[in-house]
Amino acid sequence: MVILTENTPAINVGRLTVQTVEIAHNTTAIRCLDWDRERFDVEFGLRNGTTYNSFLIQGEKIALVDTSHRKFEELYLEIVAGLIDPNKIDYLIVSHTEPDHSGLVKDILQLAPEITIVGSRVAIQFLENMLHQPFKSLLVKSGERLDLGNDHQLEFISAPNLHWPDTILTYDHKTGILYTCDVFGMHYCDDHTYDENFSMIEEDFKYYYDCLMGPNARSVLAALKRIANLEIKTVATGHGPLLKHHIHQWLNKYLTWSLEQAKTEILVALFYAEDYGYSEHLAHHLGLGCNKTGVAVELIDLNSAEPQEVRELVSQASGIVIAMPSQYSVTAQAALNTILAAVHQKQSIGLLESGGGEDEPVYPLRNKFQELGLFEAFPPILIKETPGERAEQLCAEAGTDMGQWLTRDRQSRAGGDRTIKKIKSINSELEKALGRISTGLYIITTKKGEIESAMLASWVTQASLKPLGVAIAVSKERAIESLMKRGDRFVLNVLGEDNYQGLMKHFLKRFAPGADRFEGVKTYPASNNSPILADALAYMECEITSRMDCGDHWVIYSTVQTGRVANVNALTTVHHRKIGNHY
Repeated sequence: MVILTENTPAINVGRLTVQTVEIAHNTTAIRCLDWDRERFDVEFGLRNGTTYNSFLIQGEKIALVDTSHRKFEELYLEIVAGLIDPNKIDYLIVSHTEPDHSGLVKDILQLAPEITIVGSRVAIQFLENMLHQPFKSLLVKSGERLDLGNDHQLEFISAPNLHWPDTILTYDHKTGILYTCDVFGMHYCDDHTYDENFSMIEEDFKYYYDCLMGPNARSVLAALKRIANLEIKTVATGHGPLLKHHIHQWLNKYLTWSLEQAKTEILVALFYAEDYGYSEHLAHHLGLGCNKTGVAVELIDLNSAEPQEVRELVSQASGIVIAMPSQYSVTAQAALNTILAAVHQKQSIGLLESGGGEDEPVYPLRNKFQELGLFEAFPPILIKETPGERAEQLCAEAGTDMGQWLTRDRQSRAGGDRTIKKIKSINSELEKALGRISTGLYIITTKKGEIESAMLASWVTQASLKPLGVAIAVSKERAIESLMKRGDRFVLNVLGEDNYQGLMKHFLKRFAPGADRFEGVKTYPASNNSPILADALAYMECEITSRMDCGDHWVIYSTVQTGRVANVNALTTVHHRKIGNHY
């Protein structure tokens, strides 16, 4: 085993390398360098590869902060075993559960089954669903500390939505190192451990912020406020170089950019009770649904919120969501009264009972908001059992409904009714030209676990011959989008020109959050478990291999596994548009 220092070459397997560097006393960075990666989770292209950074802290007790991407499995585990006997690691701190940082958690558990996984409540819940095995866990909240001995006091700082709902930051009071995972990172692969050359990496730092952090500018501001009083000597990021030489400049850029972004964005204030029922878990899924529509979300705990903080947030928000707290919480009751006093009739409201057993009743509060003239973005959500995939999807769809109301439907509301939005012209001749691109009509159907979904699609084309592949454009606001990731499977149902109107009408209608898309529609299961429409002209079973970001749509490329035509003499219905700036 070769242990590397900052100035020694990295262990190399092709274009994957691993470098270890002592960044403070008894603190080692394990940097997994991915030199050739060209895209990151389909969100944006990479020009300089990326790194996945993990950290080992050795006090009287030993903590590992994050793991690495699955592609580094052999290299990473070999390096860790060379640094420390894995059975001696007491804690694995999971900053968040995105696979590029938690991809090897299960492997670490196999090597050290007695290890305690430390994370936010939402992170632990996510891991339970991911790992499907029992493990020791320690749930931590903002401000709580973990003593490793030898003066290594770790303090945890909640940073939800940066850029994952379960994110926590970790600050070591002995070394002054702030472990931030995605926050303040960049996709930049280089042998240099630190940020010596400011100008060389500044553009990548901004690019990363725009793609990952900018959409949650208010959450960035909240995180910056929480770390403002820390004496930070090193920012140990999850991607790219560690920040040491220009910390003040980097943090100030986040502040400046986020303040500018927050001035123009639409905000939903999402209130929940962190230690009550399933409030926090479901609130995060609702927030993710809002985020899909480009709406910012700020989460606040009803049991710890200051009245002035609540008033300021409500005054800035276009939408209010409340996950009901316990009726016996005096602090939460005071916060609800503050919200009622601060809202106005131009806002939208959504309410959720999260299953604590002693919830504040939702309907009396709903009546009060309606009397004040607020628009109800979705009907009250009542979840009493332990939430599963369907409950999570229900909340995500409700959040998307609220986001769409705030960004689109509200603009076209007239006389209290929803109307078709007026499409803003971009260029009349260009619109007419685009409208001459004819397409077929299709229904995309999919099933993943407990969740089924469907959408009417017209932007579909064959994309390759070897392998046989199709490409589909899916709006980022679609509920089905969350089930259309790489590795997911679906059925492409082709509509025939003599039998399409009933199916088109059914799947064009607006479904309530959690509604059964297939009620009244005859289906039978494909070999990939997705529904096949019995009245479709033809179907193809597909598996997604890649996605490309195309502004307000994803273009999803899939290989075709099998298919069948019901009537070889029938033709696909053709869809013509007069103008090309909407469906």
